[in-house]
Amino acid sequence: MQKDSDKPEQEAKEEERTQEPSDEAGRSIPSPRRGNTLQASPSRCVNVEELMETAKGVSNMALAHEIVVNQQFRMEPVEPAKGSLEQRVKEIMHKAFWDLFEAQLNEDPPSYSNAIKMLGDIKEDLLSCCLAEDRLRSRIEEVIDLPLIQQEAENGALDINRLAQFIVETMGSLSAPCRDEDIMKLKETTELVPRLKAIVRILGLMKLDMANFALTAIKPHLMQQSAEYERHKFQEFLEKQPNALDYAEKWLRDTADDLRESGNGSSDGELQSPSPPPHTVHNHAYLRLLKWDHASETFPETVLLDQARFLELQQETERLVLLSSLLLIVYNTTGDAISGLPGLMDTLKATLNAMIADMQAPSFSLEETLATIGEKLCVELSGCLRDIGHTPYTPERQEILKGQIMATARPDNPVRMLMESRMQSYMLASLECTQPKTSPPLPSGLAQVGQELRELAVRFSRLVNFNKLVFSPFYQKLLQSALAPAGNPSGDV
Repeated sequence: MQKDSDKPEQEAKEEERTQEPSDEAGRSIPSPRRGNTLQASPSRCVNVEELMETAKGVSNMALAHEIVVNQQFRMEPVEPAKGSLEQRVKEIMHKAFWDLFEAQLNEDPPSYSNAIKMLGDIKEDLLSCCLAEDRLRSRIEEVIDLPLIQQEAENGALDINRLAQFIVETMGSLSAPCRDEDIMKLKETTELVPRLKAIVRILGLMKLDMANFALTAIKPHLMQQSAEYERHKFQEFLEKQPNALDYAEKWLRDTADDLRESGNGSSDGELQSPSPPPHTVHNHAYLRLLKWDHASETFPETVLLDQARFLELQQETERLVLLSSLLLIVYNTTGDAISGLPGLMDTLKATLNAMIADMQAPSFSLEETLATIGEKLCVELSGCLRDIGHTPYTPERQEILKGQIMATARPDNPVRMLMESRMQSYMLASLECTQPKTSPPLPSGLAQVGQELRELAVRFSRLVNFNKLVFSPFYQKLLQSALAPAGNPSGDV
């Protein structure tokens, strides 16, 4: 029997084995709060069953979140990568199955064992596509009567071609309009084995169509239930991993510290108290995600499911900042001369947009692209000025324009910083807007990218508002802690 004096030592060993949180790649990551006075409660040891159940819950939460947030979410057939070993194995196995299937039908007498099993699978697929059409379900049950088909096969009276014809006609009445072409080709196929192969393939696509239709039908209901479901699943995960909000708290605390240092806690630039309001800290924290260093900083846990979406918004914002900077430089350089030319700025915008569309690609060179843009703009603007009777660009003015364009490659470029600041102010105003379907006024200099900026702000606000809805109970506690004065670790504000 173990002595009671050994228990403290055993408990100390158990504490040493507490688990670290993991990042999105599954790697162990250190807690940012370790060693501070606000030390998180250590994770308790959990068994394999609990870990598997928690992982399943997180996976379900991620799937539900994707269905609700992704407007284009739909189920697609799973296909192995082209040229992969998996694709090759799949092709070999399918060929072997259908070769054997055809050989059995060509035997004398024919062997119908695999054919009857296939008819049973096809029957189940047809019934799953019927929904509430009771008359058609009854007809399918009547025609594809497996015990009767088995008796007909044993007595040599089975007519598979007749069954295949009925199946094709039934599929035609059940399929979505997008499958009309496939059904038409299926009706034109007369050979039995190729026809059955096509039936199996198209039925698989029809099942996906029905699944996507069901997702569309239940999406309004999911919108109402998903927030509560995600919150519940995250709470279960938090119970297994108590320090799973360390990075979210650090994210909010860093934002609060920045606002205190700048004395600016609102979009209009008014000075705030030493502790800005929680909602101000929260909105500014979301703005930080549009400038996040994804390569070196761990994303906050509460927004981890949307990291790819925030990265996409960040890249789109950077593109709009550069585009608006270039257009502002062009207008400031030749504004008086070209202000009356209809459509010129739209034409230049389309040209610049096409040239920087791939600016996030690894092979994209910003300096080379800006040099090309400078040359092209000088040619375009010189031609326009000449056509309307103005003095063409002198070499000196062309060099000035090229230099200003090349300078936008630097993140600290004044024009670029100005456009970025105004764009951030607009995004913040969109979050703070209390009237639905009402956009805040566009800041000066952003009219040319106004449509894109409004659409970007709508996507950003929807993502943020849903995230707030899901994690509001957790954010209340985290913001209390982040705004707590020094020496008040309890978080009482």
